[in-house]
Amino acid sequence: MKFIPHDYQKYAIEYIKNNPIAAVLLDMGLGKTVITLTAISNLLHDSFEVRKILIIAPLRVAKTTWGDEIQKWEHLHSLRYSVAVGTEKERLDALHTPADIYIINRENIQWLIEKSDVPFDFDMLVIDELSSFKNHQSKRFRSLLKVRPRVRRMVGLTGTPTTNGLMDLWAQFRLLDMGQRLGKFIGKYRAAYFRPDKMNGQIVFSYKPLPGAENRIYEAISDITISMRAADHLKMPALISTQYPVQMNRSERLKYDALCKELVLSLPDGEITASNAAVLSGKLSQMANGAIYTDDGETVRIHDRKLDALEDIIESMNGRPLLVAYWFRHDFERISQRLHALHIPFARLDTEDSIRRWNSGNLPVALIHPASAGHGLNLQSGGSAMVWFGLTWSLELYQQTVARLWRQGQTSGTVVVQHIVTENTVDERILAALQKKDCTQAALIEAVKADIFFNNSGRNDQ
Repeated sequence: MKFIPHDYQKYAIEYIKNNPIAAVLLDMGLGKTVITLTAISNLLHDSFEVRKILIIAPLRVAKTTWGDEIQKWEHLHSLRYSVAVGTEKERLDALHTPADIYIINRENIQWLIEKSDVPFDFDMLVIDELSSFKNHQSKRFRSLLKVRPRVRRMVGLTGTPTTNGLMDLWAQFRLLDMGQRLGKFIGKYRAAYFRPDKMNGQIVFSYKPLPGAENRIYEAISDITISMRAADHLKMPALISTQYPVQMNRSERLKYDALCKELVLSLPDGEITASNAAVLSGKLSQMANGAIYTDDGETVRIHDRKLDALEDIIESMNGRPLLVAYWFRHDFERISQRLHALHIPFARLDTEDSIRRWNSGNLPVALIHPASAGHGLNLQSGGSAMVWFGLTWSLELYQQTVARLWRQGQTSGTVVVQHIVTENTVDERILAALQKKDCTQAALIEAVKADIFFNNSGRNDQ
């Protein structure tokens, strides 16, 4: 695919190229990955300023997102990359593979530096989700700080670096500039910009910024920091639509293909049958989402790919509100279980109280069913980001659900809508139909026929 950058993307690319230390604060959906990779490509192949790059990212982002972006865009195809995740042997093999870019998950950065015996000779370091290094007492922070002087170029990417307040900034910028702007020691940073707030005797539980401290801090870091808020850089009002692809493994794919081909699937927990194209489309959508109802009404788990993706998206929001659209009842049940396990507060928007809590900003995650997202339901005060966990063929329901956030009164001016899409499934065909505004019964039948044809023609899945 050909990359035609927006003006703000051009600016961010040049900023990274021209600044050896760059903190790039990008809203979700603005293309931070392709921006950074484009700058890296230029530094590698045009100005020859770097030769070996390390990218640190959340696990699933490290495994797929960066590599997918390199493969997606034509101008990045010359970049050689190696993904160092998995077992220790797999990581070592990846690190010894000749490449321009090495991608590792943040949980293994301490292992890379202290235990792998691989020389830390990277001349450029990119930290995706810089805010995950906000804890100056964490092992990952301390390990990375040891080798920071060896790195000539640093890029920190995040959407919200101060989710817990200005105190979060110190560790992040300590890594970026080695303490030049906010000081080398957290104690001096506290003394310069904060005063004790909640205390018990001499024990301080929290700190409050001094008058004018926020402006002084921002001024101190302004020469290496750009904030790319969607509302600042896109024509208003704007709607940004993106995809978050996930993949089924071979055994999960075989179950999907079996139902697609035979219209009957036998599982240990029950049998699933599809009597016509519409029923089959619904069954395939369920499997793409990760679970399916048996003929007896029981729920059978197929995979957790979308749940994992949703967890990544929620983390990238850094506490900002996220509206999650689901379609099947088992979607809601499985999402609820995952959010409970992560101790993330949430509610289903089906009562006046839950809607009030959302619009008041008291819900980091809210779940909504498109059929309940009726005309006139105002949710724009609660947030500006939405993710579709499961898609619907109904263009009307889709558009009216998006319109709960993308409407007048949306203070951010920009709404970002992400779609979690299971690759090579009916998900892709539903989304394409929505984008083409062709969601008729004929389109549904053609999509299912295409999947059946593809399956019977042979599918080479690894």
